[in-house]
Amino acid sequence: MLTSRVGGTSLCRPPANSSYSQESSVRAYHALRSLSTWRIIRLVSGWPPESPVVVNLPNSITLIRIFSIPLLMWILLSAHFSSVHGEKELLASAVFIIAAMTDGIDGYLARRREQITTIGILLDPIADKLLIAAAFVSLVQLNPSLVPAWIAVVVIGREFLVSGLRSIAASEGFTIEASQLGKLKMVVQIVSVVAVILDYRWKEWLLFGHFVFPIHLIAYIAIWFMVFVSLVSAIDYFVAFWSKIDRRVVKRRRRAFILSRRRKPAPVPPRQADGDVAAST
Repeated sequence: MLTSRVGGTSLCRPPANSSYSQESSVRAYHALRSLSTWRIIRLVSGWPPESPVVVNLPNSITLIRIFSIPLLMWILLSAHFSSVHGEKELLASAVFIIAAMTDGIDGYLARRREQITTIGILLDPIADKLLIAAAFVSLVQLNPSLVPAWIAVVVIGREFLVSGLRSIAASEGFTIEASQLGKLKMVVQIVSVVAVILDYRWKEWLLFGHFVFPIHLIAYIAIWFMVFVSLVSAIDYFVAFWSKIDRRVVKRRRRAFILSRRRKPAPVPPRQADGDVAAST
């Protein structure tokens, strides 16, 4: 072993003619040849820094849900799929169910893998509302006897109302968590959408030769129950907002108004006071 000193530090290196030195040199040479010039500069200088991964697995699932929305509308509203044997209805139902299931999967993975990001918090509620809005707008054209336009307006208006209340709460530093009625509303919406899609082709299914599965009756009940739950959950969100947030905001503004009225008047400038005294004398 040969010893050399670099900057006051002793370095030990194997002899030049040793097999270890030759093998290491060959490996280093091939490793450098496999790297590009830009990669070598980044390894040596450490610039630019590695950017954080934004599109992780939960965010990718959320994006898949968003991209499935035009696919669902294309299947329901286009003439490329036939309804003779129910291919259109079965395919659209499968796409909607899978897209709705990803709503819980991406949130679970984000919490489990500790990959909660700002873009995920932004995209997840947007994807949910776009999916529901696109489904009901399509059903108004596909099956207007069960889903008239006013039902779609109620459903979409409820989503806008809840989003607005949550935005105001977030701007004031509060959070309105999802209630049990909101979760029930989502389940009822999935059932009603699938039932209305299947009702377009079948009014009932004959199972096991003698059991009748009433699709039309289930779709009718699910739609009206969904409207009822949507209105009740919207009222529940509004009451939570009014009782917990609006009072605090009003109290804060009232306190600011009282403080502004208690301000002392501005003192008179010295020159102006001297002039007033001279004029009085």
